[in-house]
Amino acid sequence: MQTHKTIAETRAACRAARQSGKRLALVPTMGALHEGHLSLVRAARTSCDVVAVSIFVNPAQFGPNEDLAKYPRNFERDQLLLEKENVDLLFAPSLEEMYPQGSVTWVTVEGLSHKLDGRSRPGHFRGVTTVVSKLFHIIAPDVAFFGQKDAAQVAVIRRMVRDLNFPVEIVACPIVREPDGLAMSSRNVFLDARQRSQALVLHRSLMQVKNAWEAGETDAAKLAAAGRDEMKKQNSVRLDYFEVVDPDSLDSVTNVANGALVAVAAFVGSTRLIDNILLPRRG
Repeated sequence: MQTHKTIAETRAACRAARQSGKRLALVPTMGALHEGHLSLVRAARTSCDVVAVSIFVNPAQFGPNEDLAKYPRNFERDQLLLEKENVDLLFAPSLEEMYPQGSVTWVTVEGLSHKLDGRSRPGHFRGVTTVVSKLFHIIAPDVAFFGQKDAAQVAVIRRMVRDLNFPVEIVACPIVREPDGLAMSSRNVFLDARQRSQALVLHRSLMQVKNAWEAGETDAAKLAAAGRDEMKKQNSVRLDYFEVVDPDSLDSVTNVANGALVAVAAFVGSTRLIDNILLPRRG
């Protein structure tokens, strides 16, 4: 595995791969890798010739009161995990490499960036789309792989790619869960044993919605109410949002017959967790 810390080195390596006719994949990460990230790497490996992974804890997507300083970092461990997955290239830039002094340019997807997590975390998606657009320019992948757990992020990035004509295919891979249903997240390490048990309410709330949907319910308000009622049973967990929306526009829907994204975010202690399920179109 090649490891590069500069944009110039990374561009040269990726250019060489493309010029030899190889299909190039990118898996963008902030490190602290877990099985969810590795599932993206494996998906990339099955469909592309060269797999590049980026590790960059992007300060632009953290708010002033969020967990940037304590965000888990273990670069050596991450490197070993990626080597075991036969990753070809690791791009691990410094802050100064990605954001030259005096940087004032941002990429913003208007409208979508202020929904779901964007509403709860002002400026978050501006940071995401800016850094992802930089990575697309540097690596120029044919395909980029993201996790479905970050469903709102996927919707925002898809719109950015469409609007800015990036020649990149966006692939969203299924959520990877612990055996008890908890969605894998780098932030799960912040949970103590009691909070880890409390966090399961997010998955249970989504399963209540799924069960009601499978029983024939299509009214979005009733489905959301079922999920929120389950969340209330764990009063130590503070709900941020529980919404039923269109997976592309992130707008609320009244009926899920044409499919919907059911998304939840909540604070377990001081740790904010997210989860979601997709309800397919009926028939």
